Amino acid sequence: MKNNQRIIYYQDELNDEFAGDHIKAKKIDGTYQYIREDFWGKVSHIFWYRVIAIPLARIYMKVHFHHRIVNQELLKQAGDRGFYLYGNHTHFLADALIPTLVNRPREASVIVHPNNVSMPFLGRITPSLGALPLPDDMQAAKKFMKALEHCIDKGSCVMIYPEAHIWPFYTDIRPFKDTSFRYPVQHQTPVFCLTNTYQKRKSKKTPEIVTYIDGPFYADHSLPVGQQKKKLRDQVYAAMKERAKNNNVEMIHYERVERKSGESYD
Repeated sequence: MKNNQRIIYYQDELNDEFAGDHIKAKKIDGTYQYIREDFWGKVSHIFWYRVIAIPLARIYMKVHFHHRIVNQELLKQAGDRGFYLYGNHTHFLADALIPTLVNRPREASVIVHPNNVSMPFLGRITPSLGALPLPDDMQAAKKFMKALEHCIDKGSCVMIYPEAHIWPFYTDIRPFKDTSFRYPVQHQTPVFCLTNTYQKRKSKKTPEIVTYIDGPFYADHSLPVGQQKKKLRDQVYAAMKERAKNNNVEMIHYERVERKSGESYD
């Protein structure tokens, strides 16, 4: 560990959150509109996604992080079919931009926490950028599943961050559940994964982000559904763990601590 390096202490790899946004999430209920295919919905999507987001994402990621993508051509194996893409969650802004860059010209939607559609101004824009907030009740859940089917049917990518919580600049892969892998099993789609790594740059303190693509992985339909999900999860996790070995810069050191009775950590 370097002198003056920032240290973050954690207790729970599955649930600890270090995004620091403190946004009060609105409830995503049956009134939430997931599919916005009316005239103004399409205009808003074209403007914010294609005219604004893609050019700004390319400029920001190239200038700030000298972003590179390795094995992007693997995604062509999906053909015209929609697919699910899983990735590690390590940067509040880059993680929003990279799915768009990785998948272009194919469109990408991202399953997000309701926080992402609850911000005062940006919360109105993120749905036009492909944000699909997790539902809070059964009515919303039905609409959410229809939205996923809609994305897959039109040949789009659905991006999922199975670690669920942002750990800035984290250089390993946290364990994650197989819950979200029910979507590709149910929709019988290919699965890919991306692993964002932080690598040294000459004479630059800001690291380079190199994104590695792996896959496709397919559900083994000879197995029960529960085992199909687990097998897909294990394949993705193993691929991401292997790619994480390419990290060679540690911007933040994460250190596990055991919580004692009556003690808390900031």
